[in-house]
Amino acid sequence: MIRNAALGSAATLITGTLAASLLLAPPAAAASYDNDSRLPEVLGVQIAAARAARTGVDWKDCPADWGFEKPIQCGWVKVPLDYAKPYGKTIDIAVDRIGSTGTKEERQGALVYNPGGPGGSGMRFPRRVTTKSPLWVNTSKAYDFVGFDPRGVGHSAPVSCIDPQEFVKAPKADPVPDSEADKLAQRKLAASYADGCKQRSGEMLPHMTTPNTARDLDVIRAALGEQKLNFLGVSYGTYLGGVYATLFPTHVRRMVVDSVVDPAQDNIWYEANLGQDVAFQTRWNDWQDWVAKNDAVFHIGDTRAKVEAKYQELRATAKANPIGGVVGPAELIGFFQGAPYYDSSWVPVAKTWAAYVAGDTQALVDAIAPDMSDLKGNAASENSNAVYTAVECADAKWPTSWTKWDRDNTKLHEQYPFLTWSNAWMNLPCATWKAKQSTPIDVRSKRGLPPVLIVQSERDAATPYAGAVSLHNRLAGSRLITEQNAGSHGVTSLLNPCINTRVDTYLLTGKVDAQDVTCAPHATPVAPAAATAKALTADAQAEASALPAAEELPAVR
Repeated sequence: MIRNAALGSAATLITGTLAASLLLAPPAAAASYDNDSRLPEVLGVQIAAARAARTGVDWKDCPADWGFEKPIQCGWVKVPLDYAKPYGKTIDIAVDRIGSTGTKEERQGALVYNPGGPGGSGMRFPRRVTTKSPLWVNTSKAYDFVGFDPRGVGHSAPVSCIDPQEFVKAPKADPVPDSEADKLAQRKLAASYADGCKQRSGEMLPHMTTPNTARDLDVIRAALGEQKLNFLGVSYGTYLGGVYATLFPTHVRRMVVDSVVDPAQDNIWYEANLGQDVAFQTRWNDWQDWVAKNDAVFHIGDTRAKVEAKYQELRATAKANPIGGVVGPAELIGFFQGAPYYDSSWVPVAKTWAAYVAGDTQALVDAIAPDMSDLKGNAASENSNAVYTAVECADAKWPTSWTKWDRDNTKLHEQYPFLTWSNAWMNLPCATWKAKQSTPIDVRSKRGLPPVLIVQSERDAATPYAGAVSLHNRLAGSRLITEQNAGSHGVTSLLNPCINTRVDTYLLTGKVDAQDVTCAPHATPVAPAAATAKALTADAQAEASALPAAEELPAVR
């Protein structure tokens, strides 16, 4: 009690000083704080950032089991668990970096990355330098590449909702219900999952919000010794970027957001997931058209309707008798959704399916079945899903009426069946969430925010195009680059000179085009030559190993 009282007195003195400085702050800064309308957190992040600026980061070689080669270095940044209590409990945020490769004169600071999720780790970002990724050679001359595990993720006070081995166990129930009994069973699973989050990670849950992660990002900025933030956010990372830009407009130097979540308050997060269902169906159809066009190679069907019929046949087979004992309809969706996500998955997913159609069942099992011996990987998968759930449930108030969930998803499933029910069950724990749920902040620009570069493909499944338009309209002075007639998620990791050169120019000079730009699509995946089932299997395995490295891809949901 005495120690708390002493801290309270110190906090009162410092808070008074910070409050006075706020009164003298430029109108832009005051406006950003007003938007958040939570003065304790405003003061808390200033205290934490000042503390981090003094402390810095004690950079060392990364722990061997983290998997990051030299000269990548790792460290920690201490942040409050609750920014309203900056002298209370803290958590450590894991960060890593690799220094800029250019001259001292070329260096412009640190570029911080978030790959999305929520639940994705950005720690592999510096490997774009060590692996000599050609798309990032120019930028890496000017910037240190900095990654971090957001709160709750990986090495940063990880949250958990269920035993990881139980989480990955297969097969799971078919997400597409045949009866009310099936729906009831899924509802019980979702409620049990929410209970597990509370039991295993209850202290963290109220604080697992995007605004808190944005505050962490500002503390990281300060710990790096940067007056302003350079940021690259992909997928959910675009929402994190939008929230940061709203809360800290005068702290932004350069910001690229790629594959954009619509930040409208009424879209976070229930409506956003319904919108995904529509967009995934569109991109699933695109991939089926491509498979049909290349039927001479894959022999699955020469029209979209035939390809879809073959997929439904595969689902029915897996439901009646899980393939290899472990691959049911739920596992099939987890595998096949890679194709709508990333163009880089088009060929390997099609090859694996073609091998199965040609008689090689094992190819599908090898591609999909969980590896129960991979304890570390399974824990990472469970953690990622736990963070996804915790953040989305904490960010907004979700419908609690099962009638609404049932009505909305039943209606959507009629026209957009590919992902709808799977997506619904994934998010349903938020209907019975056992921790505080917030009101999303109103994302929009404030005075002092520089131009933000927005990059978006027109047919993105995970983050529909309308989201980029919405953010563009909210951030005055922003520029939107549209990749026309394309749909791969994470555009900045793809070879498209029309986009790549503009991203480089912006990050290196701060310059944007005088108006928005529309670019032609990147190259469509090329199907291989026709082959036997055995060759298809070998090709599929080789193709999978040749996919873009994990550090190049945004996090998946």
